[in-house]
Amino acid sequence: MQKRLLGQAKTPVSAMGYGAMSFSDFYGATDDEKSYAILDRCLDLGITHIDTSNVYGLGMSETRIGAYLAKQGKQAQDFFTIATKAGIASKPDGTRYFDNSMAHLESELDKSLQRLGVEQVELLYVHRREAAIPIEEVAESLATLVKKGKTRQIGFSEIAPTSLEIANEVHPVAAVQSEYSLATRSPEMGLVQKTAQLGTALVAFSPIGRSLLTDHPLSYEACQNLAFMKVNPRFLEDTYSRNIQASNAFRALAADMGISASGLSIAWLLAQGDHVLPIPGTRSVEHLNELASGVDLALSPSDLEAIEKVLPIGWCHGDRYAHGQWKGPEKYC
Repeated sequence: MQKRLLGQAKTPVSAMGYGAMSFSDFYGATDDEKSYAILDRCLDLGITHIDTSNVYGLGMSETRIGAYLAKQGKQAQDFFTIATKAGIASKPDGTRYFDNSMAHLESELDKSLQRLGVEQVELLYVHRREAAIPIEEVAESLATLVKKGKTRQIGFSEIAPTSLEIANEVHPVAAVQSEYSLATRSPEMGLVQKTAQLGTALVAFSPIGRSLLTDHPLSYEACQNLAFMKVNPRFLEDTYSRNIQASNAFRALAADMGISASGLSIAWLLAQGDHVLPIPGTRSVEHLNELASGVDLALSPSDLEAIEKVLPIGWCHGDRYAHGQWKGPEKYC
């Protein structure tokens, strides 16, 4: 698979990574066997970058990755670059809050390293900003973890371009993670540009619009069985139907081009800049193959124009998060 460079350290990684939230039960039940099959196929396809978090399945995702690496040995350990996250915590009653203190970040990273069975990760993100702590202080804490050899690079998830600029003055920020796809174009209001300017990777999660940009979107009924999806404005009854209808032309265009809608979605993202790195998640090896097919598809100006025609910016109905889901991500314009 083609490679891209991750952050100012210029670590070579596959042009498409894998989002291992799918190794938890966030989008439906899974198990070790299915997770290992995905990682086996990542090896085959040359997908080297794995993105996880301490909160995905309360550590389940990291544990499965660690067990796989232990089973496969040094070859797999050297093959994959791993990014994880910290900064989201829970009270005894389950209420979620954000903790960006040095003590919390280091403690959680130590637990992640133990679950993963490694001494160092390639990249540690702050998963959500704690507004009470200035971002420059958080960047200093992350820089300390780099000096201690626990992470090679640092990053932030869902921050504004201005926050990135401030943090980067303290320590080079290797990556900013943000939802970015043909269904969510808000990063083009400054984040795509600022990350390119600073040499920071823009790591795009949900690159296929939580299934809207695939040949087989989740059914409305399936969405009702998933806690996140059933309250998400884009998947409520009225907006869901509108979004399926609006994206039908994109599926038809992909078929005319001889590629899956998922693959075309990945190809479009990669065309937005050499610093853009999509990290789709899936529990299906077949779907992973479809996603990977987009990496080698070079889109011409006329191809990009055709995509823009069927899915013009702003086409998607509904906000990308419900009100409660907006707690943490920074808004900007």
